[in-house]
Amino acid sequence: MQYRASLDWNAVRDFLAVARSGSLNRAAATLGVNPTTVGRRIEALEATLGTRLFQRAQTGFALTDEGRDLIERAERIEAAAVAFERRADTGDHVQGRVRLATAENLANVVLIPALPDLRARHPDLTVEIATDIRTANLHRREADLALRVVRPTQGNVSIKRVGTMRYGLYGSADYIARRTERARNAVRSDHRSRFEADDLIAWSETYADLPAAQWIERTLDGRPPALVATSLYAQVVAVRHGIGLAVLPCFMAASEPMLQHIPSQADMMAQELWLAVHTDLTASGRVRAVSDFVERTVKANADLLAGADGASDR
Repeated sequence: MQYRASLDWNAVRDFLAVARSGSLNRAAATLGVNPTTVGRRIEALEATLGTRLFQRAQTGFALTDEGRDLIERAERIEAAAVAFERRADTGDHVQGRVRLATAENLANVVLIPALPDLRARHPDLTVEIATDIRTANLHRREADLALRVVRPTQGNVSIKRVGTMRYGLYGSADYIARRTERARNAVRSDHRSRFEADDLIAWSETYADLPAAQWIERTLDGRPPALVATSLYAQVVAVRHGIGLAVLPCFMAASEPMLQHIPSQADMMAQELWLAVHTDLTASGRVRAVSDFVERTVKANADLLAGADGASDR
């Protein structure tokens, strides 16, 4: 009788991560391990099963027919593991690792400064904050929970609105001084836009669906922007150094003493903040601890996020 080694759950988990991402590096980043470890487990799984699961290429990993046939079974194993973990994680003592996905600006300015409180309550709990540009998929367990500015519409997730984030148009004190001087010396006709002579900082085409990007595009009205950026932090730095005006979240501008608010239609811009948790993990003590922390922290910063702390009036 031929002996076949028992399957390792880690190998099945890694198989799903590679199948979903198409890359060892992306799968490793999702799992929080080394790409070499993921590759070794995939090879071990293929050896155990006696079949090739992926076609390797320079563009990434593609499932073979045999690998594709195993996806549904692997996902059933994954669901059983999650259910087992959830049942085991119902005690009073909170420990382990929780992966929270959110935007970098929310992580750096709102959540991370409040983490000492969570650490004091649960010293054996490790929070992993994922701020990748690519949105983490909770349904595929790329994260346990997420704080998002777009309401999730798909996947097995529980959703709760926890706050509102407002925007405004900002420039540096130096830029606004130069702007005021130019306006004083300029002869402006009635048909000209209020911001026609301004340098504006825009988003790249990848983010053209953002409300801030659309407002800037309409205001430019065909003119070239002073700078195109792919992150809010880059836009904040550009505004700080007088490159131009940008639409920024009020709470980010509040932490920049040299930035001044310019009243505009951008003041009407707001996005809801949504807390999404994988439904299978809502009973997990460690996930619930982080979920409660996120909700508590966002509510404690409600005025700051809504621009009601005076940042929009500086």
